[in-house]
Amino acid sequence: MIFNPAGLSGAYIIDMEPITDDRGFFARAWCRDTFEKRGLKTDFVQSNNSFSRSKGTLRGLHYQVSPYQEAKLVRCIKGAIYDVMIDVRPDSETYAQWFGIELNAENRRMIYMPEGIAHGFLTLQDETEILYNITQSYHPECERGIRYNDPSIKIKWPRKIEVVTEKDLQWPDFEL
Repeated sequence: MIFNPAGLSGAYIIDMEPITDDRGFFARAWCRDTFEKRGLKTDFVQSNNSFSRSKGTLRGLHYQVSPYQEAKLVRCIKGAIYDVMIDVRPDSETYAQWFGIELNAENRRMIYMPEGIAHGFLTLQDETEILYNITQSYHPECERGIRYNDPSIKIKWPRKIEVVTEKDLQWPDFEL
């Protein structure tokens, strides 16, 4: 597995290293030992599957506050997404910065985000599906969010946002 910094402190873009033959390929998508050697969280307690029917669907930007902050490992298994992270850790060198990357079924890239990162994504194709592992169970009382068009963050989305929930439209402005 190849780890490259993802623009926010402690976040990584992960590319698999396929071993190919006439049948196709084999590659590790996750290895506890490899993650632990990099000081990354490995105690995933939940795996989520998200499916969106239409391109232009926005989900997020969500995170959980202490004591239930969560690290995530995200991969798109069908279609394509523009995956976005925002650093909400006040003591981080990348506080209030955002990073975006396309994840799709063809590139098989993953993104690892540490605790204290708001996460969301925009579907770039119809019938898009992602899988992601998280290190905490969902605790609604600790859920927070950032609006996709928050004026202090200024995310540059690659396409028009067509579907977003009322809940995600109602998040308050992010306070720097």
